[in-house]
Amino acid sequence: MLLRNFLNILRRFKVATILNILGLTVAFAAFILILMQVDYDYNFNKNIPDSDRIFRLEATWENSAQAVISRPLAEIFFQSSPHIKAGTIVSFPWDRVFEVEQNGSKSLFKESFQPIVPEFADVFALEMIEGTPGSVREPDRVLLPESIARKLFINKSAIDKQLLWEDKIYYVSGVYKDFPVNSSVKNSIYFSMQDENKESWGNSNYQVYVLLDQAENAETVIENYKTNFNEASVKERFGDYAGQVNVRLTPFHDLHYIKHVDYDPIEKSSQQTITVLFAIAIVLIIIASINFTNFSMALTPMRVKSINTQKVMGADTGMLRNALLSEAFAICILSYLLSLGLVWGFSHTSLRTLVDGSTAFSDHSGLILITGGIALLVALVAGLYPSHYITSFSPALVLKGNFGLSAKGRTLRSLLIGFQYVSSFALIIGAIFMYLQNNFMQTTSLGYTTNQLIITNPNSTIHKNRQAFVNELQSFAGVEAVTFSSFLLSSSDRYMGWGREYKDGHINFQCLPVDTSFLHVMDIPLLEGRNFRPSDEATEGGAMVFNERAKIEYNMEVGDKIGSTEVIGFIPDVKFASLRQEVEPMAFYVWGTQNWGQQPNYAYIKINAGTDLRSAMHHVNETLSKFDPGYPFESRFFDNVLQRLYEKETKMTTLITLFSLLAIFISIVGIFGLVIFESQYKMKEIGLRKVMGSSTREILIMFNKVYLRILIICFILAAPIGYLAVRNWQQNFAFRVPLYWWVFVLAFLLIAVITVITVTFQNWRAANSNPVESIKVE
Repeated sequence: MLLRNFLNILRRFKVATILNILGLTVAFAAFILILMQVDYDYNFNKNIPDSDRIFRLEATWENSAQAVISRPLAEIFFQSSPHIKAGTIVSFPWDRVFEVEQNGSKSLFKESFQPIVPEFADVFALEMIEGTPGSVREPDRVLLPESIARKLFINKSAIDKQLLWEDKIYYVSGVYKDFPVNSSVKNSIYFSMQDENKESWGNSNYQVYVLLDQAENAETVIENYKTNFNEASVKERFGDYAGQVNVRLTPFHDLHYIKHVDYDPIEKSSQQTITVLFAIAIVLIIIASINFTNFSMALTPMRVKSINTQKVMGADTGMLRNALLSEAFAICILSYLLSLGLVWGFSHTSLRTLVDGSTAFSDHSGLILITGGIALLVALVAGLYPSHYITSFSPALVLKGNFGLSAKGRTLRSLLIGFQYVSSFALIIGAIFMYLQNNFMQTTSLGYTTNQLIITNPNSTIHKNRQAFVNELQSFAGVEAVTFSSFLLSSSDRYMGWGREYKDGHINFQCLPVDTSFLHVMDIPLLEGRNFRPSDEATEGGAMVFNERAKIEYNMEVGDKIGSTEVIGFIPDVKFASLRQEVEPMAFYVWGTQNWGQQPNYAYIKINAGTDLRSAMHHVNETLSKFDPGYPFESRFFDNVLQRLYEKETKMTTLITLFSLLAIFISIVGIFGLVIFESQYKMKEIGLRKVMGSSTREILIMFNKVYLRILIICFILAAPIGYLAVRNWQQNFAFRVPLYWWVFVLAFLLIAVITVITVTFQNWRAANSNPVESIKVE
């Protein structure tokens, strides 16, 4: 009878029941996905052997720090303490296009190459599949990660296979097992950097790591360095940096979180982000549990007579409670299984990219089991109170039709709904501001042309025929101009940093080598001085155009010399780096005859307004293929550059927005259940009001007033929480959107409108039912 009664209720309240199961399913699925992201960030760099004893050596200055130092300083540091068991030097990786022979034919591949010293394997234990790590000591030998080896040579041995890059041949001497994706150590093709810059104290271009005997000895190692070496004499060798350099050790585990370190290439997150995501996951589970409890309570008026009839017929109260509790377990288990299907489906859609790392169940077996345990706990906690409440009425009293909702019960449910509202308000406020911040970063004026701009990566073949390449591009009527640069504007937090002597002092600035036409093509105006000329390339030191920040900070003037380089002009403070950073002193630089053999890495192709951009992109790709068929050029619109730059923020915003909407949805499900309870309980009151002349409109207003009062109280509590959370998050950016007042109003109106619609929809039938029938309901 109990099962039949329950099925009858499910049929009668099909929509509410489905929404309740859906709410639990979504909450469990969201919990799993959020914890997958949390696991990725929390365990970043922790899956490397002996990672707790690995530290990065960083140079520190008066007001800053940088993640790169020079090779000779690193070598001295390695010798400074017996606590240092191993040390390694790593250069920045870069992509190379190379040839590999496969089945008698040559194929082109583009992969990351990274110079290292042979001691790399002593710090980061390489698990070798083929060969030995020491073999990389030879200048023409490389180590491949297993993933790349399989791609290049499928199921064949990679040992002694050849990689042809331009005119150089590399031989594979070993294959190592891939490092975890959530690691600072990348799965690159490693080769020996040999003796480059071994005596160059001023070339700080290397990341340096040390393995200590014990992590606790880090401070001792720094003291040993200062004691065993004459720090002043070491500083003197830095030339331009004399009297400023110092060093510190940063734990390997912390590299994913530390900020304000220059030239740090490591992917960043924050402990704050992890905490926020974890809190959202817990809140979603709590909200779903509250909904489940409220929904179970909402069925009380329909189930209590049936249950108490069974009591009168001799049914044991404990048995009835266990049966009701079993229903709760059945619903939670069903929701849990559905959530696994939802997560699986999520991982096979484009939304998969929102979560870093793996979403495979096999990589998160512990999390899957924990979520299953939480589902059982939710069933127990959310099912106990309703099962006891429904069976707590006196059978004689209930059979007469008299039972009610206690004041304490109404207060409890109002508090539970209040928690849902506070959470929803705070989440939606945060999501809106995150969207506004990201939109601001991608659409704000940067001080130069960003629209109608195509970026591509010319190779050596293109550079050998640069003018012919430009002429071919401009044969298309839509191409207005072409220029070149060593760096891609607004693609990074920092660029190449130079330190130079100037006016009996020392200056530091970001240096971006460009073509002589760069400022003109990019519509960057001059405040003072002149633009670059082709003749500047024939001078010994070339020419520099600084930004206004450098002019003011260093008291610069047109015509000044920095070494053999002339300062020819000044421009406004264009936002050449990401908006996470303040605008720093910088210079656009045209190489003179003292060029270090540098070639521009990027071509900027400006398209005329009104030109079909697809046709222009097609022409660019055709031109590239004409000069070097088969080479994997990468052409993109400049908008895509900004999207990549703020990819982490965009993904996090999307995640939090998605889960905020889910929280609102689950909260509305809870309100739906509570309204069912209220409307059923107040059927007689509604009938009496109708008999006394109340209109449907007045009855609906009565119900909505209750929830609007709760809404206002919850908003007053949630607004400061949302404000403080957003203000704290915005500290990650130098340029921020204001904390607009209308966002808070919008959040309130959004949730208020949804609530009013839900309450009105559910109570419309009760308000329009026959009052005589309603009065008969006890």
